[in-house]
Amino acid sequence: MPDINRELLACLQCGYCMRVCPSYEETPWESITPRGKVYYLNQLSNRSPMDAILRRGVKVDDEFVEAVYKCTGCAQCETVCHVNIEFAEFWEKVREWLVDMGKGPLPVHKKLHDRIKETKNPYGEPAEKRGAWWPEEIPHSPRADAIFFAGCTASYRMQRIAKAGALVLHRAGVKLDIMGGEEWCCTSPALRTGQVDLTPEFAQHNIRQVETKGAKAMVMTCAGCFKTTSHDYGRYFSNPTFPVYHFTQYVAKLIKERKVKFTKELNVKITYHDPCHLGRHGGVFDEPREVLSKIPGVELVEMPRNRMGSRCCGAGGGYKSAFNDLAVNIAAKRVEEAVSTGAEILVTTCPFCVLNLEAGAKQIGSNIKVMDISELLLEVTEPEAKVPAAVPEKAKAATSA
Repeated sequence: MPDINRELLACLQCGYCMRVCPSYEETPWESITPRGKVYYLNQLSNRSPMDAILRRGVKVDDEFVEAVYKCTGCAQCETVCHVNIEFAEFWEKVREWLVDMGKGPLPVHKKLHDRIKETKNPYGEPAEKRGAWWPEEIPHSPRADAIFFAGCTASYRMQRIAKAGALVLHRAGVKLDIMGGEEWCCTSPALRTGQVDLTPEFAQHNIRQVETKGAKAMVMTCAGCFKTTSHDYGRYFSNPTFPVYHFTQYVAKLIKERKVKFTKELNVKITYHDPCHLGRHGGVFDEPREVLSKIPGVELVEMPRNRMGSRCCGAGGGYKSAFNDLAVNIAAKRVEEAVSTGAEILVTTCPFCVLNLEAGAKQIGSNIKVMDISELLLEVTEPEAKVPAAVPEKAKAATSA
């Protein structure tokens, strides 16, 4: 068993976690809830040698393994836990234990791990295409102010978000560079499913790439990449020697320094979705809202569940890759909540959230527009068109002569 005895003893079996669990809403079996799984683990930990000999009591079977992976890792259960169990890390420990025993992960997660190991991304795409999204108008700056870490999803599936983020920073005068083909997966997809073996090597590589380039900081639009780089690298390798910013943190800083020039007024009502890895896991709630509040003409209306109580989009923790239909159902519920506010645009701050929320909107036939905050900023920081200077009449006459 992993080192989880304190948590197993602390759990009151109160069931408060059940009413906020997004996975339980889709699969209403108590066995997949934190309470149900903790109860099962307690039975396992109390199993005697005689129980094993007589083949009685509980065991680590396929049903239990699936229950452990039927979790988005959103940590909503932590917010209602009366004994403050840190469930996000708790379930990752349990998943790591299952992998060590050869009981986990699920087959689809093993494929993701193997693709990351071989191609440095979970999509199996070639490294030479990783930086293909880079806008031609942005020069690669040596000893840059920041390395823009696009992440796998924005590099290969949601390139519009990577491009928007880099252009917004460029317009604010930030000297940028990217790792290109040398940008490796942050390893979040493997790490969240209990496959921790890749993280030390990949963390060392990515950190050294930034150090070698002499960049002052690292900026990323992906909430999952942000959590892994800023929190998990220190657990499995070492903390970066440079500041790591989520895109919204960096833009909020630029706005305070008066470096972001807004050139357009939107006059639109929006609502904001807190990604779990950025909000509950990373504690970044204020900066996205500060940035949105500065955009001319934007009216921000909060959903009933926001900040620490924000509803998960359903994409995290390996849940979408293993249970895509259920993940989209969870996203659809979040979109319905966004629609109820009367907002025209649902803004979030993670490419993977955008991907799943778009699928949720499509499922319920909603016309609400799902955007990353970088895309919204791209619209309102577009350089004003330069109007040619009027040619004096005398000059016109001289030219015609």
